[in-house]
Amino acid sequence: MTSDHQQVNTPSAGLASPSAAPVDRPEVNPYDVFAEGYTAANEAGLINAYYQRPAMLALAGEVSGRRILDAGCGSGPLIAELRDRGAVVSGFDASTRMLELARQRLGDDADLQLADLGSPLPYADDTFDDVTAALVLHYLKDWGPALAELRRVLKPGGRLITAVEHPFAINLMHREAGRQDEYGYFDTTNWVEEWTFGDQSAPVSRWHRPLHAMTDAFTAAGFRITAISEPAPDPAARDLFPDEVAARSRFLCFLFFVLHAD
Repeated sequence: MTSDHQQVNTPSAGLASPSAAPVDRPEVNPYDVFAEGYTAANEAGLINAYYQRPAMLALAGEVSGRRILDAGCGSGPLIAELRDRGAVVSGFDASTRMLELARQRLGDDADLQLADLGSPLPYADDTFDDVTAALVLHYLKDWGPALAELRRVLKPGGRLITAVEHPFAINLMHREAGRQDEYGYFDTTNWVEEWTFGDQSAPVSRWHRPLHAMTDAFTAAGFRITAISEPAPDPAARDLFPDEVAARSRFLCFLFFVLHAD
């Protein structure tokens, strides 16, 4: 499980989808398999560098002096930008290879730990002002244990800033692929697809859930929803990715939340 490395798979974003054919459920962390290829492909790509990360940073706002945990930090692009903006950062990920790449980016003294979202986390109660969790919750069938742990490590009044796959966009992807009978919008469903980066391939398992299931999980974990965002890409994307952006200045891809730990 790792975040900030989402391969675009929503036709509404106007980009190519991975193979729709079902494949075997992954037995190893796929990001350990294609870590280098994935990081290289997404380092300056439209969906991560000019859509997801700018949106996360905008929602975070002024972070100087705030202690922030990046849940599913991957190879570290978001946590690096938060640190550059003055935050005191920590991060964890379930991929050993992604953490190695993050340490190369952030330095040997960076507070990075191997941990799995959904399991007990190696942090004390009430430690962090903010938690960022970009594109990581959709790897979990049950959000309850993960959200409870993130709520535990947040200070009272702290924020969870999260990006998830937009449920309508995922449903549209399945419908356009003719899979609507087995992947209904209102159902919580799992599918596994093969992702390939260069000569590195691995199956990736993800879970779709409808919007109301997301908000129910947030409130059940003790969070108050203070913002829901469907942002436009960074303005620089228009010049850098003219073909992708020309046809639509906005698109459905991810859904962003700011949640407060009451």
